[in-house]
Amino acid sequence: MIGCGAVLVALAGLLMTLPHFLSEPYRYDHSNPGGIKLTSKDPRWVGAWWLGFLISAGAVALAAIPYFFFPREMPKEKRELHFRRKLLTIAASPASKGEDSPLEQSLGESQKKQDGLAQIATDLTVIQFIKVFPRVLLRTLRHPIFLLVVLSQVCMSCMAAGMATFLPKFLERQFSITASYANLLIGSLTIPSAILGIVVGGVLIKRLHMGPLRCGILCLLGALLGLLLTTPLFFTGCSAHRIEGIAQRPAMQPEPGLFPSCMEACSCPADGFNPVCDPSTHVEYITPCHAGCTSQVVQEATDKSQVLYTNCSCVEGGGPVLGGSCDSACSYLVLPFMLLVSAGTAAFSITHTPSFMLILRGVKKEDKALAVGIQFMLLRVLAWMPSPVIHGSAIDTTCVHWALSCGRQAVCRYYDHDLLRTRFIGLQFFFKTGTMVCFALVVAILRQQDKEARAAATVSGPGSSPGLQQKLLVSEPERKREDSRV
Repeated sequence: MIGCGAVLVALAGLLMTLPHFLSEPYRYDHSNPGGIKLTSKDPRWVGAWWLGFLISAGAVALAAIPYFFFPREMPKEKRELHFRRKLLTIAASPASKGEDSPLEQSLGESQKKQDGLAQIATDLTVIQFIKVFPRVLLRTLRHPIFLLVVLSQVCMSCMAAGMATFLPKFLERQFSITASYANLLIGSLTIPSAILGIVVGGVLIKRLHMGPLRCGILCLLGALLGLLLTTPLFFTGCSAHRIEGIAQRPAMQPEPGLFPSCMEACSCPADGFNPVCDPSTHVEYITPCHAGCTSQVVQEATDKSQVLYTNCSCVEGGGPVLGGSCDSACSYLVLPFMLLVSAGTAAFSITHTPSFMLILRGVKKEDKALAVGIQFMLLRVLAWMPSPVIHGSAIDTTCVHWALSCGRQAVCRYYDHDLLRTRFIGLQFFFKTGTMVCFALVVAILRQQDKEARAAATVSGPGSSPGLQQKLLVSEPERKREDSRV
């Protein structure tokens, strides 16, 4: 099944590349003399967007090959089955029944029934599974630890989905870097940091022999550290440079009165977009026409060509202006920004393994497989589906100039950088705060359960029956063995 799933993922990757091969070639506005010479820093640059999907699909297909050589069924854990049979034999022996009280006998019978269900859970037919599914689902969702841990993972998945979808675009706009460089930074810093955090979380659990309470505390500390590392991101950036003719307020189109009178005789198209930059004043114009330029010069070089527009009546001193958008004044902050993002990602990734352990240790053995399935279902429905929509809607509210297509908004040309940074990082901060609150509630509940367990052990310790003490002693090694296997 794993191999077939991997093959389906590879086919999905191939299907995502089909639009490149089936659609018409990319078309640009060639109305200007000499055409438009695009570079990788131009906002209209597309590039080989399909190549990554093609390579990833091939890698997944190759990784799926070994799974087809696995057996259809994994061998049973004979030691565990032998231990459970021995435990049931001890619990059903006449000596233990004679020493236990009626309440203890009823508890033993219910425990035997649960163990029996755990052993035959994998042998249920489809009809039987459908019949018991609503009760198991309700029982699982009513578990407070499971529900809170899943909600914390929903918040983290919302954060991850928003970052994965819009962080490259945010870096391009905020720091004036190319799309390839933005993805290179994310792939070389953020992804390894997440992997490192997951490994560190697993090592801490293994080395420190953490129980549920300590796992909850570790999750809380990781979420708190990640939240603290997010706070400086609000101030790591700068305002947008001046764009002639664009009102620096969101959701407003340029009005004729905003453009200088020097270009009125040019009859510039309202929907044109071929940005140029005045390097002396760091002012950007939507098109060379809006800068009042009348001539164009192309300077050829060995590595790239530079387009210059001269005789610009709207530019101080008459030009020249360079083709392309102006660079950000804070491009040097992209590395500190990515280092903070990567450190925060590593801190939150530490919570991955202990939160998963809380789910496995919190639910009953026969419900573990279903609990994991419910967990991933809720993550898809509540996080990975709505989060990109939420982040995209928030980002659209920071647009200051929309390109129009058939009278409708098509794509945003310019953003308010301060508002973009505040709302994008604000959403990340909101979801991280939700994660920390959920883990804080988990720790509070686990502390309360631990106190109640200690109080019950203190009350039942001196006067407990030998049969009950024997069961407690027998169940303790079993619990430790299950924890070590999980």
